[in-house]
Amino acid sequence: MRLPHERREGRRVQEVWSVVATTNAILELGDRLLCQGVTRVVMEATGAYWKPFFFLLEARGLECWLVNARDVKNVPGRPKTDKLDAVWLAKLTERGMLRPSFVPPKPVRQLRDLTRTRTVLTEERTRHKQRVEKLLEDAQVKLSTVATDIFGVSGRAMMEAMISGERDPRLLAQMARGRMAGKKNALAQALTGQFEEHHAFMYRTLLDTIDHLTVQIEKLSARITHAIEDLPGPDGGEDRPAPGLVQRLDAIPGVGPATAQILLAELGPDIRIFPTADHLASWAKLCPRTVQSGAKTAPGRTGKGNPWLKGALGEAAMAASRTDTFLGARYRRIVKRRGHKKALVAVARSILVIVWHLLADPDSSYHDHGPDHHQHLHDPARRTRDLVRQLTALGHQVTLTPAA
Repeated sequence: MRLPHERREGRRVQEVWSVVATTNAILELGDRLLCQGVTRVVMEATGAYWKPFFFLLEARGLECWLVNARDVKNVPGRPKTDKLDAVWLAKLTERGMLRPSFVPPKPVRQLRDLTRTRTVLTEERTRHKQRVEKLLEDAQVKLSTVATDIFGVSGRAMMEAMISGERDPRLLAQMARGRMAGKKNALAQALTGQFEEHHAFMYRTLLDTIDHLTVQIEKLSARITHAIEDLPGPDGGEDRPAPGLVQRLDAIPGVGPATAQILLAELGPDIRIFPTADHLASWAKLCPRTVQSGAKTAPGRTGKGNPWLKGALGEAAMAASRTDTFLGARYRRIVKRRGHKKALVAVARSILVIVWHLLADPDSSYHDHGPDHHQHLHDPARRTRDLVRQLTALGHQVTLTPAA
């Protein structure tokens, strides 16, 4: 704690002490700081240990700042201890050399917990499904070569029958339904293997785990829907705009309802914390860092950023790259000269910019420019000259005839 000296102008009185991380001790710390006239508390983001101090002191009426550890690195060569780090934080704050990180309000934090837990459980369910397919290969059962989704109605019925003791591949193939019904001969060949009792036990364990995870994911999805409906408006009023925001975000190519919920949970309904779309892209680490030395300028890495937000945007960019839309055309234009990964980052940034505009303007809606948007931006005469020049360089004699 650094306070102005009572008698000497420009001097500071500094005090360093330890506080245990219990609720009562933190509340007593808040009362002591308020009695001393302290208005701002700054803490370094270290795991989850900052949360009790941040939330309890904030409830006491103090202004709490959470700062990035990268921004408060001590001067090289100086000894580093917890107390010296605390003094360094106080001095940097006093001189206005720090900037706070984005900490959303409590309803958004709770929504984050739900969406992040659903993402973790979905990834875990996918890993168990991959283990099931690996176990099929171990039993020499090639079901995945015939069925697109081995966990569909037909595939699941065949696996349940094999677990129950059925081994005849022809009888198993008769369980095919829908489009799989026309592949019974191929299924009979694929289901011929060395399926044993050991595989049946392992299958039962993995399938029960997958079913359990599916139930938990469905419960989380229902809870997420209710949490979004209860999100307050930007000014904390009675208006509940979040459900409408999810529908508007869902209109973006590549963004589904689940991805829209993740975007809303990571950014919050009040996007005013980011003055412009460029500020949001910089915070999400979806723009390269410029490295300039002398007359040479080189692009740097984008950085890590929010992994949950970047993961959702990456999936949305991958889905949008396969569409016949403006975002799909943007991917195909960039991938030819910059590669797959950088093209996906560019499309993810475009999606994030669209999200910022949709959240910033409650009356806006997404309108796709179309896949030929960039072609309209080129000068037709210049484009014609470039193409003629390229054909001439390849040894062709070009004669242009205007279209009727």
